[in-house]
Amino acid sequence: MNSATLLGLVAGAITSIATVPQVVKAYRSRQVRDISIWQPVLLVAGMVLWLAYGVLLGDIPLIAANIFSIACNGILIVMKFCYREADKIPADDYALENIQKTEEL
Repeated sequence: MNSATLLGLVAGAITSIATVPQVVKAYRSRQVRDISIWQPVLLVAGMVLWLAYGVLLGDIPLIAANIFSIACNGILIVMKFCYREADKIPADDYALENIQKTEEL
């Protein structure tokens, strides 16, 4: 493995795991009120293009990073739809509900 490939793998790994904390937080809280649907949708669209570019070049770091990132952002999109009922809770109730959850922990 040459140094350019290694650099690409490390860069891809770091940028790809950036979404993981948001996915974990959304999963644990079942709240996605503060996530705009457009952010992960646009990211996935761009990443699909980067993935296609990586496949055309045969560039493993581009392919691997984008597959992982597409999966993470895809999960956020699915959660946005699955947890949409919680988004309808009024803001005051939403804050109170989160305080109560925190106190239970």
